[in-house]
Amino acid sequence: MSRTVAITTIDNPFDPIDQFKEWFMFDTAKGYNTCAYLARVAKTSEMLPDETNDAETERAIDEIVKNDPLRIYKKVVHT
Repeated sequence: MSRTVAITTIDNPFDPIDQFKEWFMFDTAKGYNTCAYLARVAKTSEMLPDETNDAETERAIDEIVKNDPLRIYKKVVHT
């Protein structure tokens, strides 16, 4: 069974997995720039296998959610 994780903000009405274009437009219009934030926290590389990058991305999402003082970020999981 496949598992996909993503990060979003609590006020974004779009699904970052199934409605990425709309989600991204909302996110950047609000000034969150969540993709850029995640890219700064996640230590991924094109040199690493997808499984390693996926695990690192999830670790970074968990870190962002855990250390979010405004409690605006949440993790989205699709199975």
